[in-house]
Amino acid sequence: MLHLNLQQQPHLLDGGEGQGDEEAYKILVMDSHCVSILSPVLRVNDLRRHGVTLHLGIDRPRQAVPDAPAIYLVRPTPANTDRIAADAAAGLYASFHLNFSTSLPRPLLERLAAACAASPAAAQRVARVADQYLDFVCLEEGLFSLAQPRAYVALNDPAAADADITVLVDAVALGLFCVAATLGVVPVIRCARGGPAEMVAAALDARLRDHLLAKPNLFTEAASASISSFQRPVLCLFDRNFELFVGVQHDWSYRPLVHDVLGLKLNKLKLPAEKYELDDSDKFWVANSWSPFPKVAEEIEAQLAKYKQDVDEVNQRTGGGNAGVEFDGTDLIGNTKHLMNAVNSLPELTERKKIIDKHTNIATALLGHIKERSLDGYCDCENDMLVNGTVDRNTLLSLLRGKGTKEDKLRLAVTYLLSFETPPSSELEQVEAALRESEVDMSAFQYVKRIKALNTQFAAASGTATKSNIVDWAEKLYGQSLSAVTAGVKNLLSDGRQLALTRTVEALMEGKPNPEVDDYLLFDPRAPRPGTAGQFKGPFREAIVFMIGGGNYIEYRSLMDLEHRSQPVKHVIYGATEILSGAEFIHQLAELGQKAGLGGGGSNPPSGPAQ
Repeated sequence: MLHLNLQQQPHLLDGGEGQGDEEAYKILVMDSHCVSILSPVLRVNDLRRHGVTLHLGIDRPRQAVPDAPAIYLVRPTPANTDRIAADAAAGLYASFHLNFSTSLPRPLLERLAAACAASPAAAQRVARVADQYLDFVCLEEGLFSLAQPRAYVALNDPAAADADITVLVDAVALGLFCVAATLGVVPVIRCARGGPAEMVAAALDARLRDHLLAKPNLFTEAASASISSFQRPVLCLFDRNFELFVGVQHDWSYRPLVHDVLGLKLNKLKLPAEKYELDDSDKFWVANSWSPFPKVAEEIEAQLAKYKQDVDEVNQRTGGGNAGVEFDGTDLIGNTKHLMNAVNSLPELTERKKIIDKHTNIATALLGHIKERSLDGYCDCENDMLVNGTVDRNTLLSLLRGKGTKEDKLRLAVTYLLSFETPPSSELEQVEAALRESEVDMSAFQYVKRIKALNTQFAAASGTATKSNIVDWAEKLYGQSLSAVTAGVKNLLSDGRQLALTRTVEALMEGKPNPEVDDYLLFDPRAPRPGTAGQFKGPFREAIVFMIGGGNYIEYRSLMDLEHRSQPVKHVIYGATEILSGAEFIHQLAELGQKAGLGGGGSNPPSGPAQ
């Protein structure tokens, strides 16, 4: 795409010099959504290496560069197609290479063609129109997001119209189609019965079937180019209500802390005085992002000590003595060999110091929040409840009345509510009283409490009539959320050590008879027709796990642990409609509680781009 959709010669891809259109001065024009798609995987230097010297927003005023070709990467929307046609008519660029993040619908294609045809010069400037199927954000090799904000609220809003639900389900299915097209594989789809997971599975199955009717198609092209893997993966679809507590709990690992406390978005972190990128290019981040925070602090100290030792060694070899630990190259003396070694080591030492300084600043900022909010206490208390099944009442109540934000206290209270099947009524009353004393909006707590009561009643109902009555009552209260809520009855309460999500994915990959997944639906887009007998159920070596309604780094880490401990080796990719922090998810629960008439007051959910 960055080379005007032309096949590149190997020496050009490696950065060699060449001649022709592919070496032209190029301009990249994007909308905000596509900026989010590219920013985690391409830096400005990467763009320049591919000949892109200027990147601009489509919705901002732009000066004409009539002698340069322009590459457009935008969503297929009426506003974007109209702006492209206007740019072409105005002759802003020499040629227009149009790339859409998903397939361009025929009505929009005709609209674009008609607008360009009105100006003969504009029509001649449009060199190419391509569907790129890139409508997802790749945060790293095994993690992606569809950047669809507030999907959980939209799917569980009791006032949501069927048409709105259908639009969202289709958007999720389209995003997953883009992921499958990028991987070059047609997955086998598994999901629980009922709820958004089944709706998305059916929509994706239909979209894949329709696409496979065309020959050639994206998947035959991938096979011919040897992009796709030999074995098809299993796509496991889940709804956020499948395991609710994971979305709100605090975590003590470095990466979840940075995301939750400091607001990591699209692999970028903004501190008051600095901006950092945290991705695979940062070796310290790769090696330590899943370590507990205290171990990360120790590793920073160890790396700083090693850096100082290496600088001292260089200074001594070059005659710099022990006057200081900073290596600036100004006192280099000694023989030529040592001098050259010192000069060659300077870039590596400088980069190490930059990384150490970056993580020292991040750890310092985290430590300030940890002390101010007693986050270590919240993590310990929640861990006792979720893993050990116990809670110290005095510790719990002191945290709810003490330090921490209102969101911290609400997350702890919701975790307590979900950790025990039947908490003592007197203890539950004390928890609610402590929340009110801290002036915490109770909407989210009451919403989860109602869902839990509904699940308990539904699970305990023995007669069909009784179940039907509960379903009718709940649908009036919760609307679209009911089928998803009842589908995850077993997983609403924590079972302790292993996440239910990871346990279920492992069972689906094994493909063996298992009571937990035997009733899961299977969609195979390559089968002659839906529901065909004898469809392949495993085992699978590769899986794509997708959480509808928002995922988090805790689940991602659990799936990575599954990948690392499996024999033979398995590969798991994790994705979600958006990657949420605990505070962001608790705001969505609070919004649903307010819509259902529970609780009261409280602030609006924080606004911002989805990750």
